Amino acid sequence: MLVVAALLITVAASGFFGLQYWQERRAANLAQERNREVLETLERLKTIIADVEAQRRGYLLTLDPHYLKAYGVSDESVRRDAQALQTLVASDPLQSHRAGHLAETVAAKLREIDEIVKTVRTYSGPAAMAMIRSLDEIRSQIDQMVDHERFLRVDLEKRSEALERRKAWLVTTALIIVAVLAGVALALARREAVRRRKAIVENIALQGDVLARDKKIRRLVDANIVGVIFWELDGRILEANDAFLKMLGYDREDLTSGRVNRTDLTPPEWRLRDLQTVAELKRMRTAQPFEKEYFRKDGSRVPVLVGGTMLEQDQDQGVGFVLDLTERKRAEEALRQSEERFRTLVQFSFDVYWETDAQHRFTLQEFAESLADAPAPGSEIGKTRWEVPYLEPDEEAWRKHRETLDAHLPFRDFELARAGPDGSKRYVSVSGLPVFDKAGSFVGYRGVGRHITERRRAEEALRAMQAELAHANRVTAMGQLSASIAHEVNQPIAATVTNAQAALRWLRAQPPDLKEVRDSLDRIVEDGKRAGNVIGGIRALIHKVPPRKDWFDLREAILEMVGLTRSEALKHGISMHTRPAAALPLIQGDRTQLQQVILNLILNAIEAMGELDDGNRELWISTETAAEAGVLVTVRDSGPGLAPTDMETVFKAFYTTKPRGMGMGLAICRSMVEAHGGRMWASANEPRGAVFQFTLPLQRDESVPAQQLEPNSAA
Repeated sequence: MLVVAALLITVAASGFFGLQYWQERRAANLAQERNREVLETLERLKTIIADVEAQRRGYLLTLDPHYLKAYGVSDESVRRDAQALQTLVASDPLQSHRAGHLAETVAAKLREIDEIVKTVRTYSGPAAMAMIRSLDEIRSQIDQMVDHERFLRVDLEKRSEALERRKAWLVTTALIIVAVLAGVALALARREAVRRRKAIVENIALQGDVLARDKKIRRLVDANIVGVIFWELDGRILEANDAFLKMLGYDREDLTSGRVNRTDLTPPEWRLRDLQTVAELKRMRTAQPFEKEYFRKDGSRVPVLVGGTMLEQDQDQGVGFVLDLTERKRAEEALRQSEERFRTLVQFSFDVYWETDAQHRFTLQEFAESLADAPAPGSEIGKTRWEVPYLEPDEEAWRKHRETLDAHLPFRDFELARAGPDGSKRYVSVSGLPVFDKAGSFVGYRGVGRHITERRRAEEALRAMQAELAHANRVTAMGQLSASIAHEVNQPIAATVTNAQAALRWLRAQPPDLKEVRDSLDRIVEDGKRAGNVIGGIRALIHKVPPRKDWFDLREAILEMVGLTRSEALKHGISMHTRPAAALPLIQGDRTQLQQVILNLILNAIEAMGELDDGNRELWISTETAAEAGVLVTVRDSGPGLAPTDMETVFKAFYTTKPRGMGMGLAICRSMVEAHGGRMWASANEPRGAVFQFTLPLQRDESVPAQQLEPNSAA
């Protein structure tokens, strides 16, 4: 114990003297460095003073601005070096006084030079130079300071030599102490070796366990499943696996150079949370996982989940586990945006979003804020759609709808009508998709609903308006055809009278010719049927007959309209030609409406050609079958035709090229054709005129045989 105490005292004394030497050595180095900087500053100042004097003389003698520009730079350098000199010698009272006096002298001299430079143009160059006193006083002061600093350098060199001798003495003493300590350590080591041999066997077993545990930890770290870091409480990261470095964009070189620090990696808003974690680690030795952010090397951020614990063998070091949450955050953000887009879509596109369970009971209903008559929240939850009081549809429609639901099929635009607060009907269109879980089991429906009350009312109003316009169009057309109608009706009536008179003459003959009488009566019957057909067609056109879906011969319907307008065409000198298809299938639709379309096209053509002064006036009506379109009907005239810009415009409502036209005829014709599933368009005829065509789909009913009818005699 005494030996150890003596050695410790010796070591302490050596350390004290060593510390004293180090402090004196450091002070001497600083003094030498200051002395060197002062001398350099003085030499530089002396050089700049010489430059100032040379530039001053050059400018006063030549008045060259280049000298003045260089003089300004040197002037600023003199002032700056004078101030720097005062700072360097602040610790030396004598030199500090000299530096202050030198700075004042330099400032006065420079002011004097500035004044003369400003007024140099009022004097001659030599006269101005004579007004400036020499700068030798400044050089003298600089030389005094230089001599003082050189004396100081000699003294500093002597102190350095004394310190070097002390250093040699300290090194020798240290070597002696080390030798003594080595001898003592050797003796203690021999004694300790005996004790350690006994503990080695025990330590081997413990070390085996530690190595096994370290291998497991190292395997976890090297697996790079999550980021693993070893850190100190002050923020320094000692070690990290590749998963952590890759997560933040760093490499091993960054880690070994110390550029990866936990505090620097943490954004400012998370540092308070880190301080709380450090306090938790000091208190409880472990920190529960929490979310935060780290800076990547490129400056971007990465969301992470961090947890850590202190190492048992060290009070300031610990291990942390870092999990990258980028994908999870991205998925959460995508889900949030998807929900917002979906909610926005529902809010702006539909009036209600709903969900049902496997028994078709409502589990969720979200109504749009703009829906005025929405049910009370939760009033229909737990009920099926058919348990809510609806007015429509009927039982059969409900049965088919429930069959669709039980079959777990999607449905679209299932229309319902429910009573409104004022007793009126509120129409709703419902669509839904079945929902299945991961195992493929049906769990319910998810869908939307839209109030279509206004649309239904608008559709009903539109249908009523179209019916009124169609009726007005038919009545207008019949007014124009009154002369033709009278002519067509008078023909079968006159023929009937003629045949009746002939039958009477054959009866008065002696003997009566009964065969001729029978033939006359047959002709009377045919003329009566013909007159009845004409009257029936006119009645259907005039009266608002509801639309019908009958099978009829389109060729026969066209020939009837041709016969009805024949006299009107002859009055305007127009030749009418028909070219019906040889075998035309039956068409299903409203015969009256389609005859109105044909009648409108024929009358438009007659009116257009009636305005021509010369040239041939021909009207062709033809039918043919098309493979894809069905039946094609063409009305071709040789009138003035249409402008290229009017090919589509003529079908718009209230657009007309006639002085007294309503602009509704062709619009109604197109709507009728499209209501039958067809299409209508216009084009130019060659060499002149217009062509109007429309198609009708074939919906052949095999139970109704096609009939080959002879053309009407009116054709």
